[in-house]
Amino acid sequence: MRALYIAATGMQAQQMRVEVISNNLANMSTTAYNARRAEFADLHYQQLARAGTINSLTGAVLPAGVQLGLGVRASAVSMNVAQGALIATGGELDIAIDGAGYLEITLPSGVSAYTRDGTLKRGPDGQVVTSQGFALVPEITIPEDARAITINADGEVYAKFADQVDPQLLGRITLVSFTNQKGLEAIGDNLYLETTASGQPLTGDPGTEGRGTLRQGYLEESSVDAVREITELIEAQRGYELNAKVITAGDQMLAATTQIR
Repeated sequence: MRALYIAATGMQAQQMRVEVISNNLANMSTTAYNARRAEFADLHYQQLARAGTINSLTGAVLPAGVQLGLGVRASAVSMNVAQGALIATGGELDIAIDGAGYLEITLPSGVSAYTRDGTLKRGPDGQVVTSQGFALVPEITIPEDARAITINADGEVYAKFADQVDPQLLGRITLVSFTNQKGLEAIGDNLYLETTASGQPLTGDPGTEGRGTLRQGYLEESSVDAVREITELIEAQRGYELNAKVITAGDQMLAATTQIR
């Protein structure tokens, strides 16, 4: 009985949908987290009578045919690239990207990773690093005697010193853009890796070629919409229950068949 197997694929699909929703809700407070969405596609069809074939009895062309679907499968878990709200923190090294783009950092392996989490810190050597201690690219080092740090919208980092009137330029933060942001590979810790699907990283100054600008003293909140996630959770739960009822109905039909004498 095909209904048993078809309903089983439906239950698996709704279970995966619930898992994606639960991950979104778990990351409601994660800085710069982009909500995910599970996407599905129908499985292949069994062609019992192909549309357009000739009816052997009348010679007429079948307008529709008989196509029996065999269930559903997961096709993708795509990332919603919508920007989250910007919240003021007052942190000297907290920066939010107002628009498109990613910060580039260097992993201990030497591989470049990308993030929108602007919770930056000062390392033991004065180097600007992420919360995990990964160095920002390009490298910027803050002197020990710097009294204040200013980061403008174009990414220029200035330091003020007690014995100087004018601030000193320490470097410039650049942003990286991708042709297909949804093709990036998430590896945790708010980090992404380049993939063939994402395209090559395009590095440039903030505010140029469609890249966003920087906002010092702000952080980007998660883009998760709790109301929407709860609504989809209810839909997924009902879909799971309906597929379970189909399996129950199929089991009862098989039981009736075995009792025929």
